[in-house]
Amino acid sequence: MLRLLIGGRSLPNCKSNYIPKHTLSSQCLHTSYSLVPNYIQPSSNESWSNDRGIDVDLLFHSSTNIHIAKCVHALLIVLGKVQSLFISTRLLNLYSNLGSISLCQQTFDEISNKDVYTWNSIISAYVRNGIPSDAVNCLYKMLKSEIKPDFYTFPPVLKACRALNDGVRIHALILKTGLEWDVFVAASLVHMYCRFGLFDAAYQIFENMPFRDMGCWNAIISGFCQNGKGEKALEVLDEMRLEGVKMDSVTVSTILPVCAQMDDMVQGRLTHLYVVKHGLESDLFVGNAFINFYAKFGEVEHAQKFFDNLVTRDLVSWNSIIAAYEQNNNPDCALNFFYEMQMNGFKPDLLTLVSVASSIAQSRDSQSSRCVHGFIVRRCWFEKDVIIGNAVVDMYAKLGDVDSARKLFDRIRLKDVVSWNTMITGYGQNGLADDAIEVYRMMIGTEYVTPNQGTWASIIPAYAHIGALKEGATTHGRVLKTGLLLDVFIGTCLIDLYGKCGKVEDTMKLFYEVPKTSSVPWNAVISCLGIHGHGEMSLKLFRNMLDDGVRPDAITFISLLSACSHSGLVEQGEWCFNVMQHEYGIKPTLKHYGCLVDLLGRAGQLEKAYSCIKSMPLQPDASVWGALLGACRIHGNADLGKVASDRLLEVDPDNVGYYVLLSNIYANAGKWDGVNTVRSLATSKGLKKTPGWSSIELNNKMEVFYTGNQSHPQCDQIYEELEALTAKMKILGYIPDYSFVLQDVEEDEKQHILTSHSERLAIAYGIINTPARTPIRIFKNLRVCGDCHTATKFISKITEREIIVRDSNRFHNFKDGVCSCGDYW
Repeated sequence: MLRLLIGGRSLPNCKSNYIPKHTLSSQCLHTSYSLVPNYIQPSSNESWSNDRGIDVDLLFHSSTNIHIAKCVHALLIVLGKVQSLFISTRLLNLYSNLGSISLCQQTFDEISNKDVYTWNSIISAYVRNGIPSDAVNCLYKMLKSEIKPDFYTFPPVLKACRALNDGVRIHALILKTGLEWDVFVAASLVHMYCRFGLFDAAYQIFENMPFRDMGCWNAIISGFCQNGKGEKALEVLDEMRLEGVKMDSVTVSTILPVCAQMDDMVQGRLTHLYVVKHGLESDLFVGNAFINFYAKFGEVEHAQKFFDNLVTRDLVSWNSIIAAYEQNNNPDCALNFFYEMQMNGFKPDLLTLVSVASSIAQSRDSQSSRCVHGFIVRRCWFEKDVIIGNAVVDMYAKLGDVDSARKLFDRIRLKDVVSWNTMITGYGQNGLADDAIEVYRMMIGTEYVTPNQGTWASIIPAYAHIGALKEGATTHGRVLKTGLLLDVFIGTCLIDLYGKCGKVEDTMKLFYEVPKTSSVPWNAVISCLGIHGHGEMSLKLFRNMLDDGVRPDAITFISLLSACSHSGLVEQGEWCFNVMQHEYGIKPTLKHYGCLVDLLGRAGQLEKAYSCIKSMPLQPDASVWGALLGACRIHGNADLGKVASDRLLEVDPDNVGYYVLLSNIYANAGKWDGVNTVRSLATSKGLKKTPGWSSIELNNKMEVFYTGNQSHPQCDQIYEELEALTAKMKILGYIPDYSFVLQDVEEDEKQHILTSHSERLAIAYGIINTPARTPIRIFKNLRVCGDCHTATKFISKITEREIIVRDSNRFHNFKDGVCSCGDYW
């Protein structure tokens, strides 16, 4: 306890609170000293009114908390010091710095003869303590007291303006007082107008300034940068250079984020050269800005160099380097820096944990996810900021733990649009489109959240996944109202939606409406045409893409190879594979090899496909061996299928789909012992076959049918319709293909099994519940079997309907007894 010693005695501790009056009884004298440091030591023969020996400056500097400050205040009252306007105002500023706005106000109210310095101090106190409305009101009270504002009054009050009307009124007052050309006042006006988006007004003030210091240049550049006016900010920067004004660390750290947003690597590198030339490399703000800049361009090595060269590092430095590695898909390095940061005595904040959560999701480390969650819970950060809640929801979703993601999502009290988008995306990424749509419906039912670009980019793929054309079209209408159709990502999502719902014409119309300067919309439409069996059209669009000067990327060639595979264009597909490597320098990935194997395998060139796998420079994964196994099933090659399945069970032993494929190969060959062996192996591993289902959307409701379904309300009508159709089909020459019955049963049972396949149930339901000759759209989660394919051709001819079926591989458009795939799938 700090004590004041007078005459060798220790005075009793001060127990009093703030004293609002300037008069004190003599008894208060002793209670005012004990917490004040030993800066006052009058001799015993001096009177109490004698203030010689008191160092007021040291008294104020020693007041490091409110308790000591109140005692100092009491002492100054006793000594009569508060009669000084300077001392009283200094007390006001002391309370402001210590964060006690109530004591500021009380001290201010006790000052009888306030001058402009006093008023400026209370205005600054309100701003500093986050009460901007009181700061503006205080200015108006000051004007009524007939105290004339000076150039110190306006900068803080302009910063406090939260309404444009107040800003304009204060600007008028500045003009009236003749202070508009003061460099600090003008810079504050520039900041104020930029904050409200009035860039022309801000720039006009800036242009008319008779003198501009570095702060003014930084103010206008920062204003443009923070409001997305990067090009204008760079123009002002050029003007600044022409006037011979050099950039400082603030200018550099302000302009670099703009260069990153505009993908202007050249400007960023020129700024780097300037920084080296003027010795700013070790500046903390400059270094942090360059770490972020190079991270945005994927040049983590340069970001690391800046981090290593920093003489001192702050929390922002560590957060920046962690985010740099996280954003560039290097989670291990990001997490290593997180641990190193703590070893260096830095405590992580919210932004640190956002990057760490994303890194854990990338590394697929489920155990660490629980640790991060617990770390955040212990600090009550979920209640402080919704951003960290969104990050952890995203982390769980990317780890496939959607249940934990949903539980946390439900606990977030004040969800913002990002919260909803994250949950919708999480369900979509995990194949739970129905759940994603449910969350979206909840979102649009809330009053305080408005869907944005991220919402549409999340929900439209969910509609595409299950073929919900009507709901997707409704969302398309909402997108049109928001004017986001020209956004390349939203436009591409809509192209994908209509393509996957079988609306090729609508797909092409949208494609010609959206901007096509990047490869993204081209890739989407090439893929769409490919799954519809229009391989030649895909190749034609690829040539148009090259003619328009758009450079293809790795995804372009995946789409092309897939399109060629679905159309049996083997030579063209091989040409694409070679062009990709030799003309565009794109190294084939496992996905490219998987497409090539699928292309050759579907065409019956199984040995060539197998040779391709053996000569691959990469280790084949499940997608490559799976393509070969699927081709063996189509062409009935059980021996090569066994080779492919053995490799598949090594690289992906828990995927039940591969067991099913091998079992089907044996069943088609009549090798029932092999079927039983494969099924027993799958059962011993606890794997269950994915049930086949087909869906049809009618009257804004999605009806789902499983193979052999007997529980539908219209079950009897559906099977009656199928019997009638089968009889008519047999008259036209239909012969059931029992090789697609994968059970060892009697002939009559085989007929029933074929008839009860899920796609036939869905088609019959559609025929019963829709007007004659209207199209029927079916979506199936597995590949259409050969017998159902043949039957659907007959049904399309008998009913004079167009029947569009999307299976797990592609689209089949049945019309007049013919399928768009040409029986090649």
